Amino acid sequence: MNAKRIQLPLTRAEARALRAGESVLLTGTIYTGRDAAHKRLIQLLDEGKPLPIDVKDQVIYYVGPAPASPGHAVGSAGPTTSYRMDSYAPRLIQLGLTGMIGKGKRNQAVIDAMKEHGAVYFGAVGGAAALIARSIKKSEVVCYEDLGSEAIHRFEIEDFPAVVLIDSQGNNLYETGPAAFRASLEEG
Repeated sequence: MNAKRIQLPLTRAEARALRAGESVLLTGTIYTGRDAAHKRLIQLLDEGKPLPIDVKDQVIYYVGPAPASPGHAVGSAGPTTSYRMDSYAPRLIQLGLTGMIGKGKRNQAVIDAMKEHGAVYFGAVGGAAALIARSIKKSEVVCYEDLGSEAIHRFEIEDFPAVVLIDSQGNNLYETGPAAFRASLEEG
């Protein structure tokens, strides 16, 4: 696998240079967040209050990590289904969020925000949670500790494997991948 190495944070220019289908290895800091945490972030914005994290040039991983076993930063840390964050993501993208990691399709409002503001959607392999956890070198709860595993964590990651599922041009591997596969069958 020829993966592109990316040092985080991820600027809009760097996000715009990525293309759907590219394999990447991410290194640096990312934040976690699932639907309960996203709901709280948007409530703060609606109230005119500052967010507990600065999302500019950041990547959010949609995960609720399992408790760490001795000698590890986290336990199993596989991606959750991303569509549950679709009603919240466009607003965070508008504020500067440049990357999201999860699994599954995204709605058109998210894709439109990605195109307008320069963000990408990475896919992490569901079912490889223990393997992914090896890329997470440090984890600390940043806020919403009462949410347990769904609290917002700051992860320090090294060579976190992902694939660009949807790029900032709107190219969508969920559409182009099956079409390319069907074409290869017709040629074969």
